[in-house]
Amino acid sequence: MTNPPPAARARGLVKTYGRDAARVTALDAVDIDISRGRLTAIMGPSGSGKSTLMHCLAGLDEADAGGVWLGDAELTTLRERDLTRLRRDRIGFVFQAFNLVPTLTALENVTLPLDLAGRRPDRAWLNQVLVAVGLEDRLGHRPAELSGGQQQRVACARALAGRPEIVFADEPTGNLDSRSGADVLRLLRRSVDVMDQTVVMVTHDPVAAAYADRVVFLADGRIAGDLDSPTAEAVLDRMGAR
Repeated sequence: MTNPPPAARARGLVKTYGRDAARVTALDAVDIDISRGRLTAIMGPSGSGKSTLMHCLAGLDEADAGGVWLGDAELTTLRERDLTRLRRDRIGFVFQAFNLVPTLTALENVTLPLDLAGRRPDRAWLNQVLVAVGLEDRLGHRPAELSGGQQQRVACARALAGRPEIVFADEPTGNLDSRSGADVLRLLRRSVDVMDQTVVMVTHDPVAAAYADRVVFLADGRIAGDLDSPTAEAVLDRMGAR
C-alpha cells in the first residue's frame, strides 16, 4: 500500500532578510513534507525560522529560492491573484490574534470567508464544525461578549468552515490561559481525528506540541530533527539537546 501524497511540501526553500552585514538567513535550503490527515507541530527557538517556514508553506510569504506545493499546485509559480484565490479556497488560518470582526456575531465571523468568496457553506459540514467548537449557545454573540478561549474557538471554526485542504495555526494558544489553550488544542486534535483535517501548528510550547502526531524541529533556518508520537517530556528532552 503506497502512502498518499503529502498535503504540502517544500524543496530547497531559502528565505533571507536584510542585506550585506545585516543579512539574516531565515530558511536555509529546507525540505519538508506535510502528511495528510495528521497534526504536525513546528518548533524551534526564537529566530529559528519556524514562523517563516509556515508563512512560506501557506503562501503568505515569498521564498527567495526553492519550491512550495499545496497538493499538486506549485505556489511559487502562481500569480498573486491566483495565489490569493488558492489561499481563500484551499487553506484555513488560525493566528495568535483572533482577528474576528467586532461588529459581526460569532456565526457571521465563522461564515465570513465563504460569504466574501460567494460560496454557500456545506450545511452538514458547518453544523459538524459548530458542534466541534462547542459554542452552539454563543453563535449570536459578538466577540466582545466572548472569552478569549471562545474567540479562538470561533477563529478555529472559521478556518475549518470552508473544508480546506490544510489548516495553518501560528501559536494558536499564545494569548490564552492554560485551560482555554487546552480547549483549542483538543479542538485541533479532534479536527484531525474525527474530521480528517490536516493541521500544521507553530508552537513554542512542549505541552501543545504533545497534541501533534509529529514534531519538526528547526534551528538556524534548517531542519534539526523530528519526533513522532511526541510527549511533552520527549519534546523538552529534544529541545534541551539542541
